[in-house]
Amino acid sequence: MLPPRALPAAHFDRNTRHVISATGHELHDGACVNGILRANAIARRLKTDIPNAELVRSIRGTMESSELVTTNRKALTINLDEAKYGTFAEIGAGQEVARYFFQAGGAAGTVAKSISAYDMKFSDAFYGKSARYVSRERLELMLSREYDLLIHRLEALRGERSAFFVFSDTVAARSFKGTNECHGWMGVRFQAEPQGPTSDIILHVRMLDKENVLQQQALGVIGVNLLYGAFYLATNQDGFIRSLADNLVQGRIEVDMINFAGPLFANVDNRIMSLKLVQHELTNAVLFSPKAEVIQPSEILYKKAIVVERGSFRPVTLVNEDMMRCALAQFSAEPVLNGASIIVLMEITMHNLLAAGDIDYEDFLARIDTLAATGSHVFISNYLEFYRLIGYFRRYTKEMVGVVMGINNLLEVFNEKYYENLDGGILESFGRLFRNLVKLYVYPMRINAYDRYCSQNPSESPTTGLGKSEHPLAIDVWINAINLQVEMHLRNLYAHLLENGSLVPILGSNPSVMDIFSRDVLAKIQHGEDGWETMVPENVAAIIKERGLFGFKALGVQNS
Repeated sequence: MLPPRALPAAHFDRNTRHVISATGHELHDGACVNGILRANAIARRLKTDIPNAELVRSIRGTMESSELVTTNRKALTINLDEAKYGTFAEIGAGQEVARYFFQAGGAAGTVAKSISAYDMKFSDAFYGKSARYVSRERLELMLSREYDLLIHRLEALRGERSAFFVFSDTVAARSFKGTNECHGWMGVRFQAEPQGPTSDIILHVRMLDKENVLQQQALGVIGVNLLYGAFYLATNQDGFIRSLADNLVQGRIEVDMINFAGPLFANVDNRIMSLKLVQHELTNAVLFSPKAEVIQPSEILYKKAIVVERGSFRPVTLVNEDMMRCALAQFSAEPVLNGASIIVLMEITMHNLLAAGDIDYEDFLARIDTLAATGSHVFISNYLEFYRLIGYFRRYTKEMVGVVMGINNLLEVFNEKYYENLDGGILESFGRLFRNLVKLYVYPMRINAYDRYCSQNPSESPTTGLGKSEHPLAIDVWINAINLQVEMHLRNLYAHLLENGSLVPILGSNPSVMDIFSRDVLAKIQHGEDGWETMVPENVAAIIKERGLFGFKALGVQNS
């Protein structure tokens, strides 16, 4: 067998400041000369036959193209980047991220230290104690401790030429018994340039593979993706989020929380980045606190009873507030709760956000801000069907779940078109939905208001079974969970759910607010008309005016 062909050595033309191959071809700008020469050396040491042009692409990366960059290529690209130098500190699931950098070649130019303080006493000695070992708090202790050590030991030696970084993770992969939650926190603290300020990216992952070794491998891949994105895609928000899933088939890793901090990300809104996680299918749900901050769902939902109201909230109105007030009073009185803590969520689906086509991020932030003004947790999900929503909550809690909805949403629940993908159809979906302490709390509606809703939303009106013909005695009939008419062949099923308490009529509603529709409020806001302030909570009206949300126009100011 013939030995591999040796690569022709490259040289640096000091006059033109270009890298020239032995064949005389100009390869790259002089800024990467050291990387090219190192690449040649690595290729010879590994006895590979890699063309110079490919080595150049390794250094520059292929960020500008649609070509998928392999995990090894990403690690090698970072290794060959002269400025990048730092520490890897990993606890749990091995040292899978560091392993990629060692295997790619050239790690001596990138890795200052690799450590795994696996034993709890060692970990406490290095990073101090924390309430939980797999937590954001623990990760931040690791990042701070390792970065301080890195600067203390190496700043004087190579600070002028090195952009330092620390990658850390603390994870719990599948145990031998296989009964634990498989999740982890990972992050990177890094300088964008030598002697520059630091910025952080932190994310929470759920590992979905059934075998420990596969979880370790997936963790290594997403760790490399995180570092590559931080170094080369920091200004490309969509590109960064998409790149987290590179070389991972869907269903292996879920990223349900991400946070950017530091001067490099001064113009990044973490709420938008979290929404992009759902948009690009890295997760099906994200959660925001009443302070409009991104939070990891399990921190709020774990072992809690949950009341959730779905809506567009464009903007949130007094009707939304009244629905939750009444439902929460009834939910809190349920004997089965037995003192359990209750968390209230206002949910917006991706289906709703995409109703007009592309997502309007300004409109999205306006919804988050106005809901935060009411003191609400905001839940963004990709769960159009309620049984899938309940399945998500069951990851975190076995306590009771209450879903607050209007008549229109209840009719959608009974619309069989949503369950055509299930072998058991609507019966299978209801078996999943109402299993284990789930109730739907149904807010009443005047029939004339329902008719107006149907006329304005004909594509969203699931049945013709409702109408004045069925209520000939009065125009002002109230439709509620008791007298609602669904399709004829579903009425026995409906009666069964009603009789067994799975469908609960909301009591004590305020008739004076029940004709308010958010679309009417929005039109008044955008057209500069008066009267809308009395249709929304006081804090919401104030923030809409103060920040000019939803295209707010002052009274009397019309569109040109």
